[in-house]
Amino acid sequence: MAKTLIAFFSRADENYFGGAMRYVKVGNTEIVVGLMKELIEADTFKIEMKNPYSPVYMTCIDEAKKDKQNNARPELSNYLESIEDYDTIILGYPNYWGTIPMAVATFLERYDFTGKTILPLCTNEGSGMGSSEKDVKKIAKGADLRRGLSVTGSMAAESKNAVEQWFKSNDIM
Repeated sequence: MAKTLIAFFSRADENYFGGAMRYVKVGNTEIVVGLMKELIEADTFKIEMKNPYSPVYMTCIDEAKKDKQNNARPELSNYLESIEDYDTIILGYPNYWGTIPMAVATFLERYDFTGKTILPLCTNEGSGMGSSEKDVKKIAKGADLRRGLSVTGSMAAESKNAVEQWFKSNDIM
């Protein structure tokens, strides 16, 4: 039986919303994942760093930039035992410096995605998918990488219709 996994990185705390900083208890990507769970049956796995970035937005983006420049692979606080049982992986993440957060790269490098379908979801405040699709394809060798969905973070709670259309176009529902 085909199984779907939603693996995602999401950041709460102080975030950027259309020109202003605002504190949030749930990150934008996690909000979209909650909407996904209303539409499909899937397991979820939250990609979390053992040593998270600062809750202060400007410090966080400096830390993320440094990790990107160093091609770092931050240690995660936990890992899935295996992804063997999953045929489809929905990979959610915010756009960090034009691509995936380096913690997502840590996650991707740990598993064999040969024969798996990956659907990337990227939350952002206008920067779109950046190079994240190309970068995921490089790391998750052997995966069938589908066209991603870009969701404006400040509109995450209103993205259910876009997610539903994306799922339908990818035969997820």
